Amino acid sequence: MAESKVRKAAAEPAVAAAAKKPAVKKPAAKKTAVKAAAGRPAEKKPVEKKPAAVKPRKPESQLAMVRRARRINRELAELYPYAHPELDFENPFELLVATVLSAQTTDLRVNQTTPALFAKYPTPEDMAAAVPEELEEIIRPTGFFRAKARSLIGLSIALRDDFGGEVPGRLADLVTLPGVGRKTANVVLGNAFGVPGITVDTHFGRLARRFGWTAEEDPEKVEAAVAEIFPKSDWTMLSHRVVFHGRRICHSRKPACGACPVAPLCPSYGEGETDPEKAKKLLKYEMGGQPGQRLRPPADYPGEAAARADAAAHQGHVADLAVAG
Repeated sequence: MAESKVRKAAAEPAVAAAAKKPAVKKPAAKKTAVKAAAGRPAEKKPVEKKPAAVKPRKPESQLAMVRRARRINRELAELYPYAHPELDFENPFELLVATVLSAQTTDLRVNQTTPALFAKYPTPEDMAAAVPEELEEIIRPTGFFRAKARSLIGLSIALRDDFGGEVPGRLADLVTLPGVGRKTANVVLGNAFGVPGITVDTHFGRLARRFGWTAEEDPEKVEAAVAEIFPKSDWTMLSHRVVFHGRRICHSRKPACGACPVAPLCPSYGEGETDPEKAKKLLKYEMGGQPGQRLRPPADYPGEAAARADAAAHQGHVADLAVAG
């Protein structure tokens, strides 16, 4: 017991000394930094600009829709006074053949193919007698060349045997030809014979729905619905204008809404790029400062003709194939 008391007495001064040690103080933040921060305005985070919200349109009466549709046509007429078929042709037979070839490819590719084709087969009689393999090689760049070759030979035989070697100027006759449907027939009638017709291709159908003219998907139903909206005298040029707009501005995947002159009239505004500067970069052909699709465009076309070098190169390829064969 005496020994423990001695140890306790010896430890007490050490504990007391430890308790008297001053606490370690953390360094205070520099006053200058605090003052500087207090004197600066708070930094603002950049705010991302969002496209203006599109106000939902009120339900539209049939009469209001017709008026709006005809105004869109007038606006497109001012925008594309030079609208025209974008296939090069000299006569009804060439237009018929070029239109058949244009399925599932571009008009530019067709225009680069047809000079060599018509040089070898200028008439229905010549094409009716074509060797299928030789015809296929010429039209190969347009895709689906075997099926298209069968259609071209078949329609040429029909023209030779049933129509005196001439392209008929009636819809009922044209659709009897192999490979010719209403779309192709209306292209030929409207541009080779001056007979009004509505050409419902993929561009026309897409825009007719975006403009709210119809909800139909079937081309013939689209044609019938649009025919009720516009006078017959407008049908051919309406087709050119709508197709031009679909190829240049109102694209399938990325419509350039922010650069579209008919945007205020379009119930689908906002489906594409609404920023004007970004939308301008989406424009194509003469609207985007690029060459068009025709090698021989009309005199009033404001853009450049398609590059003839491509056509020359293709013709050289065809000549090489002929030599090799």
